[in-house]
Amino acid sequence: MFNYLIKIEYNGSKFVGWQSQKNGISIQEKIEKALKKIFKIKIKINGAGRTDKGVHAYGQFANFFIDNRIDDKIKFLNSINFFLGKNLISIVEVKEKNKSFHARHSAKERIYEYQIINRQGSLSLDKYKSWHIKKKINLNILKKGAKILVGTHDFSTFRAASCSSKSAVKKLNSVKVEKKRDKIYIKFSSRSFLQNQVRSMVGSLKYLSTGKWSLMDFKKALKSKNRASCAPPAPACGLYLLNIKY
Repeated sequence: MFNYLIKIEYNGSKFVGWQSQKNGISIQEKIEKALKKIFKIKIKINGAGRTDKGVHAYGQFANFFIDNRIDDKIKFLNSINFFLGKNLISIVEVKEKNKSFHARHSAKERIYEYQIINRQGSLSLDKYKSWHIKKKINLNILKKGAKILVGTHDFSTFRAASCSSKSAVKKLNSVKVEKKRDKIYIKFSSRSFLQNQVRSMVGSLKYLSTGKWSLMDFKKALKSKNRASCAPPAPACGLYLLNIKY
C-alpha cells in the first residue's frame, strides 16, 4: 500500500466547497472521479482543509492510498489534469509519503490569503476572485486591527454557528497586510481555523478600516466572544487557501 500527497489548485466559484455533499458538485468529488478513471477503482482522498463554497486555492493538499506505486509522476499529472482541466482544478504536485501521513492531521500550519480591490471602478479580470470595496480603506488602521488578532484568543465572535470545532480558542501565528496598487492582501497563518473565521475577521477589519468601527469597537467585538458582535463576513470570492506546511 502506497500513500500519496497531492497539491491542488482550484477556482472555487462553481463548487459547493471542498467536501463532497449531496446539494452540489464539490472539488473532492471531481478529483475522486478523475482518480477512478486513472486507477479503475474507487479512491477516497483526505483533504487538508474544508474550504467553503466559492473559496479558491493555490495550495490545497490531499492524500490517498493505492496498492501500486506511481512510477511515472509526470504521466500521472498529465492524465489527471486531462480529466480535471475543464473544471478549473489542477493537480500541481504529487509526492510519496509514509503510511502514517495524513493531509489534515499532519499539517503544522495553514496559510490563507484574502484579496480586496479598493477602487471605484467595477471589476472585470478579478470578478469573483476578489472583494470589491469602493469606500476608501485606511491601511494604517487596517494594520492596527490585524495586529490585535495575532496571538491566542477565544475567537467565538468570528465562529460560524455550524462550526464543529471543540474549542474556539486558536492561536493566530501572524496576520500580514500588504497593498499593491489598488489590491490589498491580508495573509493569516495558524495551525487551524474555525469555520468562517477568516471571512468573519476580514469583514470586521473592513468595518474598522472604512470608519464604521473604531479600534475600541473592534477590540470589544473580539473580547465579547459573541457571534452577534461580528460584522457581516467578507464574501467567499476573495478567500484563497494559499499553502499548508507540514
